[in-house]
Amino acid sequence: MQTVLFGILEEGFVYAILSLGVYITYKILDFPDLSVDGTYPLGAAVTAALIVSGVNPYIALVISFFAGIAAGFLTGVIHVKLGVRDLLSGIIVSLGLFSVNLKIAGKANLAFFSEETIFTSVASIGTFGTVILLIALVIVCKLLLDFYLNTKSGYLLRATGSNDKLVTALGKDKGSVRILGLALANGFAAFAGAIMCQKQGYFDVGMGTGTMVIGLANVIIGTQLLKKMSFIKATTAVIIGSVIYRACVAFAINLGAPAEDLKLITAILFLVILVISDSKSIFRKKLSNKSGKVMKNA
Repeated sequence: MQTVLFGILEEGFVYAILSLGVYITYKILDFPDLSVDGTYPLGAAVTAALIVSGVNPYIALVISFFAGIAAGFLTGVIHVKLGVRDLLSGIIVSLGLFSVNLKIAGKANLAFFSEETIFTSVASIGTFGTVILLIALVIVCKLLLDFYLNTKSGYLLRATGSNDKLVTALGKDKGSVRILGLALANGFAAFAGAIMCQKQGYFDVGMGTGTMVIGLANVIIGTQLLKKMSFIKATTAVIIGSVIYRACVAFAINLGAPAEDLKLITAILFLVILVISDSKSIFRKKLSNKSGKVMKNA
């Protein structure tokens, strides 16, 4: 039981960092950014190549973060400057990154089990040490994102997603703000990929498949379940949603579902979450309409 719990927390916290990036694109910018499926393994490819070359694992994390920022910046430029639709921009970058990741790592699978990683220093404490380190990384990412969203640039980012005309009225370029948001979001995605890569001890070119769906599911679970709790920040809700989602997947596997069905379980869970979320929205809308008619007739 303890092993399962630690497994849920470990993967939940890694994907929580990815979900913070998806939160920026999905909730703030309203941008369906599929480039996340490419930037997540990009972070892993960069960190694997650097660690094999003898670079400090923490420095490898930072470089991976900036690699993700560069990829997100490219997505933004393709969308804003070249006029390509948002969905297609992400697909183009994700597709291109598949080849880029192969070139960076040198091959489809790159293992470095004997090399030092960020988890080496806590190996003596065991799994508990790994969880503590991941919690620390998640908290740092959350606090940095919260701090940024409360700056002038962060307010402009939020305004761009909800009312871009206001940004234009303020004399700011909404396109540049959108590019910045995409860069930051993909930086988080690459950072999460780099952490997962060091945790597993290897890079795999296919590890990014479905990460956008997982991140989106985490965001929807957290924001929907905890939206009535106004004292909980959205970024905190996203982190909690990530842990809940991993718990649901672990529960399904423990019931006897084969490990190779993980992607299928992910798809089904995501579908259920979307249906429930949409059903609640439709119910509230109908209830609001009925209340309005009652008041009007009264």
